[in-house]
Amino acid sequence: MRRPLTQLSTIIFYEDRNFQGRHYECSSNCTDLQAYFSRCNSIRVESGCWVLYEKPSYMGYQYILTRGEYPEYQRWMGFNDNIRSCRPRSDIYKMKIYERPDFGGQVMEFMDDCPSVYDRFRYRDIHSCNVMDGYWTMYEQPNYRGRQYFMRPGEYRRFSDWGASSSTVGSFRCIRDF
Repeated sequence: MRRPLTQLSTIIFYEDRNFQGRHYECSSNCTDLQAYFSRCNSIRVESGCWVLYEKPSYMGYQYILTRGEYPEYQRWMGFNDNIRSCRPRSDIYKMKIYERPDFGGQVMEFMDDCPSVYDRFRYRDIHSCNVMDGYWTMYEQPNYRGRQYFMRPGEYRRFSDWGASSSTVGSFRCIRDF
């Protein structure tokens, strides 16, 4: 069951710099913003945290914006004035880890930080993972130490899919602030 966002996230896109020109206010996922504006040169994030994408359907360069004003696209480190899809970052975190590749073997679901994978899962090696909600950081050692791996929502069929050279995972935690 999905929990509702604690507050409605709101973002306003403007075609011109300094919050001028045609604008569009958004408070939910939008796979294609092109119908609402042709370019985006400034943004106001009224509330929440947003992930913006250069292309429709959540593709292309990504930008993570928190509450504030961005009077020109260089302020959010944009490469150009193209923003074509967006979604609010949720406060929901859910991930399943598996002892074998391709989602095989023992499985355990997590919705919060885990300082010691072995203490909770009884395995040191994690061969696959499914991040259903939220963004996570995995660490090679317990207590959030060692090499780190950024995990965004998606399926990771083997540890090399998240960039690791070994299946050893000692701890992981939710990324709550960008």
